[in-house]
Amino acid sequence: MRENARQYGMLMALVVIVVLFEILTGGLLLRPLNVTNLIMQNSYVLILAIGMMMVIITGHIDLSVGSIVAFVGATSAVMLTGWGLPTLVVVPLALLMGALIGAWQGFWIAYVRIPAFIVTLAGMLIFRGATMIVLGGESIGPLPDSLRALGSGYVPDIVDAPVHVLTLVLGVAAAAVLVWTQSRSRARSLRHGLGTSSARVFALKQAALVAVVLTFAFVLAVHRGIPVVGLLLLALIVVFSFVMNATTMGRHVYAVGGNEKAAMLSGVKTKETTFWVFVTMGALSALAGLVFMARLNAATPRAGTMFELDAIAAAFIGGASAAGGVGTVIGAVVGALVMGVMNNGMSLIGLGVDWQQGIKGLVLLAAVAFDIYNKNRVGTRRRKNRAQHTAPDSGEPVPAQEKGRAPAM
Repeated sequence: MRENARQYGMLMALVVIVVLFEILTGGLLLRPLNVTNLIMQNSYVLILAIGMMMVIITGHIDLSVGSIVAFVGATSAVMLTGWGLPTLVVVPLALLMGALIGAWQGFWIAYVRIPAFIVTLAGMLIFRGATMIVLGGESIGPLPDSLRALGSGYVPDIVDAPVHVLTLVLGVAAAAVLVWTQSRSRARSLRHGLGTSSARVFALKQAALVAVVLTFAFVLAVHRGIPVVGLLLLALIVVFSFVMNATTMGRHVYAVGGNEKAAMLSGVKTKETTFWVFVTMGALSALAGLVFMARLNAATPRAGTMFELDAIAAAFIGGASAAGGVGTVIGAVVGALVMGVMNNGMSLIGLGVDWQQGIKGLVLLAAVAFDIYNKNRVGTRRRKNRAQHTAPDSGEPVPAQEKGRAPAM
């Protein structure tokens, strides 16, 4: 439990924040309408946070996602309104465009070995300028109803009932899939003799996860059901949780972030893994651009501003480590929800934007500080355990690098 304190701590922090703002807002926070708005307003952050978590796990960073959101939104709006292309054609083209941008950046990072900070900083400037060129400094809108449904539409129900039955069914299915993937991951760790939580702690964690998912499903079901973007988010969470927990690709991502040289010597194609992580990030950025544009019903030159920082903050708050090799998709979602609930709650109680920015900054700083503290504590305890298991009369000298070595950051 102590070694996973950050993940459990963020879950508990999310619960505390929800309860606090539910009290401060007089019950407004968890009203079905507000919960639906919370999902729609933070959908782009959730999408970006999933991809950013994968990037950070590999030990990199992506500063260009906000500009890619704006550029893909701008070009998609031109294709929809200027060229008259149908939505079913524009959406795949937009996703392909984002993937190609990710491939372009991934090439420089993975194969040319230019630091991701520099490559994505250049991408941020390039695609922000390209957005201005495409839009000519003006907004484009309104957009077709078929695209607007992506940002503000609802999934129709399968039957006529007082509650949205399909939403309840999807909630149960999502909870079952998440528990299954977590169980497979734990069973695999046990087979290979890796450290894992006890059965009781694992069961409590899964019970809490199921309770949260089913509660959200019920709250949405008593309103108008699950939004289209909510269904999209549900699919992304399930798919990427499965990829990261139960596939070879996911294990390679963690291996590259944990120790790239060791992963290479073990046969992991580290360059290809890094490349495809940035391709995925580009595609998710394009999807976030479509969702944001659909909700706004326009493509604007300033779209995507500071989105990269929201995604990075969500990943770090959700348990990612700046050193790489640590993080989960569920953690990224939790981190994004923490930020989203804080934004929504502070707005409901009338707190100014200046205070909101300051409080979010303090939360991010506290999350990263807690990560460093936790790693130092775990590292110290492991060294003590190794020292206790060393025979006192072995006659072997203590390596010089072990003497006075500071805990790994």
